[in-house]
Amino acid sequence: MELNGRPVSTGEIAGLALYGYGHFTTMLVTDLRVRGLDLHMERLSRDCQTLFGTLLDIPRVRELARRAARAHPSPSVVRVTVFDPGMDLARPGSRPLPQILVTTRPAPGARPSPVRLGTRPFARDTPQVKGTGMFGAIRQRRAAQMDGFDDALFVGVDGRVSEGPTWNIGFLDGGGLVWPQAPCLPGVTAQLVDRAADSLSVRVSTRPVAGAASTRVSGAFVTNATTGVRPVTSIDGIHLPQSALIHKLAAAYRDIPGDPL
Repeated sequence: MELNGRPVSTGEIAGLALYGYGHFTTMLVTDLRVRGLDLHMERLSRDCQTLFGTLLDIPRVRELARRAARAHPSPSVVRVTVFDPGMDLARPGSRPLPQILVTTRPAPGARPSPVRLGTRPFARDTPQVKGTGMFGAIRQRRAAQMDGFDDALFVGVDGRVSEGPTWNIGFLDGGGLVWPQAPCLPGVTAQLVDRAADSLSVRVSTRPVAGAASTRVSGAFVTNATTGVRPVTSIDGIHLPQSALIHKLAAAYRDIPGDPL
């Protein structure tokens, strides 16, 4: 764990731990290459403007992420978190000085198993930002697991499916790919799956998906940078078909070359 390229002290991350005000992106780095690197950097730049009203030094971000990846076996998961160690809780808008925290962990070994989802009424605060304040999302994940599911699928007050705690969800309908039209994070992996779908000539659309209708589809999968494309076996205990198209999309996603970090 390094802050601006040097070891970080406990005091410097105290504000992040106590207030949770910041944003991040998580990248799977293989041989110093990242799928969708441009999208990860665009996210960091956009979210820094949203939360701190200032520009982020993207070349510096890449340098620090590259340094961290080099120091660990490949593949690894590199997370870049942007926060202000000196933020004044009483006046969070005064002189923001966001800093770059880089953490690294080993990448998962085997391909992840399919997931069983349980719907939960929930919406993240400012869902378009990948924020560090994850209390609500993790609470819903825990509640879903206590109910016997693997993870939570969020449904808004309008009954529409949106996203999960750390992933997007896609549905298959009549041979095409459908993303839910609802407030959610524009995930990097989901955008790359769109590119994979285009390479397979699979139709892609975005439209409202009612929670009650989410099981009347020909398949579903969740996406994030660490696990890629992960099939969904059931929603609220109702079995979903295991479409061959999901495996084709997953393979096409894995074939997307990474960009040099």
